[in-house]
Amino acid sequence: MIETVIRWSIANRGLVLFAALVLVGAGLWSLKNTPVDAIPDISDVQVIIQTNYPGQAPQVVEDQITYPLTSAMLSVPGAVTVRGYSFFGDSFVYVIFDEHTDLYWARSRVLEYLSQVAPTLPADARPQLGPDATGVGWVYLYALVDRTGQNDLSELRSLQDWFLKYELQTVPGVAEVATLGGMVKQYQVVVDPEKLRAYNMPLAHVQRAITRANQEVGASVIEMAEAEYMVRASGYLAGVEDLGAVPLGQDVNGVPLMLRDVAEIVIGPQMRRGVADLDGEGEVVGGIVVMRYGENAQLTIDGVKAKLESLKAGLPPGVELVTVYDRSGLIESAVDNLWQKLLEEFLIVALVSIVFLSHLRSSLVAIVTLPIGILAAFTIMHLQGINANIMSLGGIAIAIGAMTDGAIVMVENLHKHIERTPLTRENRWQVVADAASEVGPALFFSLLIITVSFLPIFVLEAQEGRMFAPLAFTKTYAMAASAGLAVTLVPVLMGYFIRGKVLAEDRNPINRLLMRSYLPVLALVLRAPKSTLLLAVLVTGISFWPVTQMGSEFMPPLDEGDLMYMPTTYPGLSVGKAREILQQTDKLIASVPEVAHVFGKIGRAETATDPAPLTMIETVIQFKPRDQWRPGMTPERLRTELDSLVRFPGLTNAWVMPIKTRIDMLATGIKTPVGIKVAGPDLAVIEQIGQRLETVLAKLPGTASVYAERVAGGRYIKVDIRREQAARYGLNIADIQQVVATAIGGMSVTETIEGSARYPVNVRYPQSYRDSPEALARLPIVTATGQQITLGDVSRIYVDDGPPAIKSENARLNGWTFIDIAGQDIGSYVEQAIAIVAAEVDLPPGYSLMWSGQYEYMLRAKQKLAYVLPLTLLVIATLLYVNFRRFAEVVMILGAVPLALSGAIWLMYLLGFNFSVAVAVGFIALAGIAVEIGIIMLVYLNQSYDALMRECQAEGVEPTPARLREAVTRGAGMRARPVMMTAATIILGLLPILLGTGTGSEVMSRIAAPMVGGMVSALVLTLLVIPVIYYQWKKTAASDV
Repeated sequence: MIETVIRWSIANRGLVLFAALVLVGAGLWSLKNTPVDAIPDISDVQVIIQTNYPGQAPQVVEDQITYPLTSAMLSVPGAVTVRGYSFFGDSFVYVIFDEHTDLYWARSRVLEYLSQVAPTLPADARPQLGPDATGVGWVYLYALVDRTGQNDLSELRSLQDWFLKYELQTVPGVAEVATLGGMVKQYQVVVDPEKLRAYNMPLAHVQRAITRANQEVGASVIEMAEAEYMVRASGYLAGVEDLGAVPLGQDVNGVPLMLRDVAEIVIGPQMRRGVADLDGEGEVVGGIVVMRYGENAQLTIDGVKAKLESLKAGLPPGVELVTVYDRSGLIESAVDNLWQKLLEEFLIVALVSIVFLSHLRSSLVAIVTLPIGILAAFTIMHLQGINANIMSLGGIAIAIGAMTDGAIVMVENLHKHIERTPLTRENRWQVVADAASEVGPALFFSLLIITVSFLPIFVLEAQEGRMFAPLAFTKTYAMAASAGLAVTLVPVLMGYFIRGKVLAEDRNPINRLLMRSYLPVLALVLRAPKSTLLLAVLVTGISFWPVTQMGSEFMPPLDEGDLMYMPTTYPGLSVGKAREILQQTDKLIASVPEVAHVFGKIGRAETATDPAPLTMIETVIQFKPRDQWRPGMTPERLRTELDSLVRFPGLTNAWVMPIKTRIDMLATGIKTPVGIKVAGPDLAVIEQIGQRLETVLAKLPGTASVYAERVAGGRYIKVDIRREQAARYGLNIADIQQVVATAIGGMSVTETIEGSARYPVNVRYPQSYRDSPEALARLPIVTATGQQITLGDVSRIYVDDGPPAIKSENARLNGWTFIDIAGQDIGSYVEQAIAIVAAEVDLPPGYSLMWSGQYEYMLRAKQKLAYVLPLTLLVIATLLYVNFRRFAEVVMILGAVPLALSGAIWLMYLLGFNFSVAVAVGFIALAGIAVEIGIIMLVYLNQSYDALMRECQAEGVEPTPARLREAVTRGAGMRARPVMMTAATIILGLLPILLGTGTGSEVMSRIAAPMVGGMVSALVLTLLVIPVIYYQWKKTAASDV
């Protein structure tokens, strides 16, 4: 069938060339319009439910909000994990779905189940879905700074909330613009309880009066003088004066009683749970641009930058916008690095073709078909919606060497035919068709094997599947395109390009040197076939030693350019102390010469995608360009210097990558490479287990830092209401709790409307009435019946311990231990850690622990790869049998694959690489290309053997071992050039990726290393071992006849 396709293409060459031009046009259009990002979106499909419950303690939030929501979400179709966070005043529920679930279908299902449980929640709690964004959505961060002091933090916050935020949300691709830090302006009504007592007025009356005094109403229209006048009754509160004039009633003398008579009204900051700092110079207001799921990151960031540039003219004098994180820098460096590698590979492939063929026109066949194959891959990428990122471009990069194999072998075979039959105008296309048909079917199947052998990558799931699926898709498309072009376009181009004098193989100096080196060695191994095979087995066996010396990891660390400092503080930290620690750490980090900007964040931003407690610091560090670094400074040395510089009591350091960490935090909740989740019914016991883990793991070699969350280490002032005492005064629990919530905690009763801005109005008692348990006990209460009592009369007030925040997973309480590793691979470390934890940590009944973080991914990937790799070999074996129709050839090629793997293992060992998913992908790619050159060699050996058998049949004799050896030598030796060319294009083409140091090279070099090392040993295998096996097989078959 393939031969028919080749001859049809030559007969209809005009149509083939037209189709190629159409493909080029489609490819160029797709290349221009393909979305660009740094890495694939590897975050899980998740829907976030955020519920504000102002002023409520974590335990109250857990009992009344988080637990009802998590238990309800467990039954959502497709939900895999339901993770709950209960913080002071906020609840977050993360519903993580199966990876095959559509995000918007998942959101609709969560909304459906949320509608069922929402009526059972407290009236003040309003659950809402988070943005349709993922873990890689934080693409751009900026800070609003006023170095002149003309605008305070509340004015900067208003500028962000009511001007910049809404303008930026109009940019295509932006899901949300979250605000961080600053001060929200708040009207604070500080009620004097003594005056309430004097006027015999309950606090609830003040709240109702403020609420009723802040409203407007319309009253239809009035017609006057043939025109309509719309009636509007004003009543919005617009400032301190309006609030002071809120009527509360009349005193006993009939004098109007205003709010200013019983309260002091001031403007102050609203309570906050997040602080932002820039370069350690003081607080700023930050903005976080969250990109919508599936959007083009580069276009979105460009749109945000353009919008911000246009908005600068509207900023008040002295206010400036400082970019503190910009994903586009990483995107550009990653994509530019891959494009550079693609160009280098292209030039290397072209150079190899010219050197070996010594004929520029012949080299043009491979040089022209290569970009067409790449453009074909881009066309399918665009149709499928795959971004151009380091993985999708990497798939094309690792395929480039193999993509030219079909053209190289066909051109070389045509050269052989031209040596025997010089081309003329009459026989040109016939000679081309004969040469192409001779090797075309085997070439097509070899390229098809490379294509199909990569399909098992699609079996990988979750993060590893999403990371490598784009690479597998693009490599598959590129190889499929090259296989198709090899039997359609390449024969046509050969007919047009290969003209003039073609240098004979024996006159090419490179080929002469190759033959002089190769033929004596081939003759030697054919004279001692058994010794050669024994040596091959020994070499393969020796390669098992480096396997025992290599570690394992999920993925090599990807240098994102920027760095994130994420220490954890102890619970119960106040906002003031948090601000102080943040500023001190930022100032120290900014003192390092390589640092350009330090944007510190403690607590959380106003977005559902940030479930950070007030104890978590997230500092984004922007570095200067590498050419401005001190001589000899590397990212590793810089991280070590920063770690030794920033040392604070109570801070557990962690230096991580921004994108990867945010993805991991949203997927597993663990921000370090390894974490342990302890689950059980009692937080106090969970904390004890965590502290024991902390003690045990701290002494384990390889532990850089270990911190167990103090899940029961919060500080509470508990108001224990005594029901019998309350009943004496006609009060129930709700009456007292309303006083506690408002007078002590402060309650936002309404908000002012000032143009487009909205500012809350808060009611509470003065500071002196609520600054200690003793003061709270003396807090005056006026009952509805006019009785005057204190809070201590109806409750017991004392200091108690409790949870500072509550985490749960699948409705079970959790406590997490974070472990940072240094100087050791994850796999080896966790194996030792599991052993020591099992020996020294006893778990009570009802408690369990689970290893999480990157180790969780690595374990899942190992289980998948355990059958993915054998599946790859099975697919290859099936295709080999389809091509050769004999088991002997299949066994011959597959039996030699372990020798090809030995070179890969040794090169990985010498480079110091650990086993990872990236390395496994490299081995899978190696299996396909190693088999390919084996097929090419086998085709030539079969041709030589068939020629020998025809000669023997003509002479009426049986082939002797000497003649068989001569036939094998002729088949292998005289056709070593195409084998060497295919191997050289693959090996030399991958060197730029293996030796590259740009963004993304950490992952790509791990994929390239097994391919380069394996191809070197596969070349030896193909040139020496396969001819020996073939010779032994045919000699044995002849002797059995």
